[in-house]
Amino acid sequence: MNLELDGKTVLLTGASKGIGYAAARLFAQEGAIVVLAARREDELNAARDEIARETGATVESVPADVTLQEDLDRLAAYMDDCFGRVDVLVNNAGTGTYKPFLEVTDEDLEYGMAINFFAQFRLSQRVVPMMMKSGGGSIVNVSGRTAYQSALPPGSTCTGPAKAAELRFTSDLAAELRPHAIRVNCIVPGVVITDERFEKWERESAGNAYDETEALARREKIVAEFGPWGDAEAVADAIVYLASPRADYVNGESILVDGANKNSYTRIIRDYQD
Repeated sequence: MNLELDGKTVLLTGASKGIGYAAARLFAQEGAIVVLAARREDELNAARDEIARETGATVESVPADVTLQEDLDRLAAYMDDCFGRVDVLVNNAGTGTYKPFLEVTDEDLEYGMAINFFAQFRLSQRVVPMMMKSGGGSIVNVSGRTAYQSALPPGSTCTGPAKAAELRFTSDLAAELRPHAIRVNCIVPGVVITDERFEKWERESAGNAYDETEALARREKIVAEFGPWGDAEAVADAIVYLASPRADYVNGESILVDGANKNSYTRIIRDYQD
């Protein structure tokens, strides 16, 4: 299927690895001009070079921390100065904090809202004027299933509300921007396992009692019993389709991409408590 993305300018956050990287590669394969943004410059540049080498597409990178407004200003200015347009914005950067409610700090709470909901709101606000000027565009926000479903301890009281805000933001923004030919949709991934995510869960659930050997043994047991789950490429497929003109009749939607495996997340967290 031709997704009609050839020559489109695409900006993705959280794009040095995982879902963001997989989506960036697919956009490049479709002939888009791709700009990657992420915090870690070395990883970001390596991702840029790998995608460019593999696809032959134009791929650029801009180091940016989406929790910092000055970085968002710089990122938007880069797009305006270099391309004068953004046809597709993928707000992928985000994370989760999985702690019992009484252990969540003010810093956890503020950072969770900043990197998830606030970043999507603020970057969209900086990019939308360019989309209006060029006659339209597409925004895809990436949330997470804790927007819908609570996790068992160590909990998602910090992360879930931030992720849920992304769904409501998507719906409201789509309605407001529809007259400007700008579509806004949201992808809600289920369990997409990476080594980094496993280790984050392991460390947060164990606290000071974290033991790497024990954690790795538990990880192997969980994967053998409950895996495999979706991979980054499966979620990226949905992102790229939604962003493309082929999905021009889909607007304001939050689409769950979890293989109908609705209990896997809570089973993982439960196993960390045993």
